[in-house]
Amino acid sequence: MSFVLSTTDAEFASEVLDVSQPVLVYFWASWCGPCRLMAPVAEWAAVTYQDRLKVLKMEIDPNPDTVNRYHIRGVPTLILFREGEVVDSLVGALAKEKVASFLDTHLGA
Repeated sequence: MSFVLSTTDAEFASEVLDVSQPVLVYFWASWCGPCRLMAPVAEWAAVTYQDRLKVLKMEIDPNPDTVNRYHIRGVPTLILFREGEVVDSLVGALAKEKVASFLDTHLGA
């Protein structure tokens, strides 16, 4: 069972922008090797921070509107949203510890 749910251009506003809970969006592509490395980290974040954070994934190729709106130029990319606004982002395959530090900084340890 995956704790990271998928989202699309059509669902993005209701799933990310219109919620009060912080949302981490994991932008990925099926052809991206580093994205395969980040998938378990995104899953770990969804489980570890489930009481404080919603984690979604968005495949970039079928969702150009959101990709263009947030200027996604490389994958994997993680963007943290709070109340519809971008808080911060990370780009590239990152160790779990780096993602944990990023989330703890913005969510409070």
